[in-house]
Amino acid sequence: MPPLDADELRRYLEFYQDLGVKELYRREREPAAAESEPAAEAAGEAASPAAGSLLPILADIGDCRRCRLHEGRTHIVFGVGNERSPLVFVGEGPGADEDAQGIPFVGRAGQLLTQMIENTAKKEGMALRREDVYICNVVKCRPPNNRTPEADEMEICGQFLFRQLTTIRPKAICALGGTAARALTGHKEGVTKMRGKWFDWRGIPLMVTYHPSFLLRAYNVEAKREAWEDLKKVLHFVYD
Repeated sequence: MPPLDADELRRYLEFYQDLGVKELYRREREPAAAESEPAAEAAGEAASPAAGSLLPILADIGDCRRCRLHEGRTHIVFGVGNERSPLVFVGEGPGADEDAQGIPFVGRAGQLLTQMIENTAKKEGMALRREDVYICNVVKCRPPNNRTPEADEMEICGQFLFRQLTTIRPKAICALGGTAARALTGHKEGVTKMRGKWFDWRGIPLMVTYHPSFLLRAYNVEAKREAWEDLKKVLHFVYD
């Protein structure tokens, strides 16, 4: 990607700030190809790049039109939270509230997710807030009428999700709902069979649980209890 000019960089930084990201981390400059390794060390250059920022991924997405989901979107919903977090939550895709604000999980399901994270952490003796974790979705644009994303849409958009997860490299991932679970694990089972179990995503432990929107239904009392148990497992694994 060509370097950003000052105006472009400022716009990206302002956008990231609006998403709630408080800190950005840049890679150290790598030595030029012609520069020898000893000379680079003598100049004080790092031998390997530092942990990367998510900003280049957002810049690469740009005004994305790679799949049909762009046709009805208001905002691209990239992700929000602490990009150095040891825990990442991955949902399915933006809903109406998320599309309007450009931030994941801000509607009723998002409010429930916030309560789940903060209340469970508090009961388990952990000082953890929603902004301490990172939250994103498989697809970054709202599917029409909140339908399940199609396979090609998830494949196209999944490249950015995978880059987010690879850059953050958390200690654990929590997949919210069957769509996220299948996209990240490749398993075809329903979420009721997968939930509460540990899987693996490229060497990172991954826990599957219910999507908060499923838990909003009044009759899913048992599922709520199970989801809280799943979250307790994740929190203790990551923060103990």
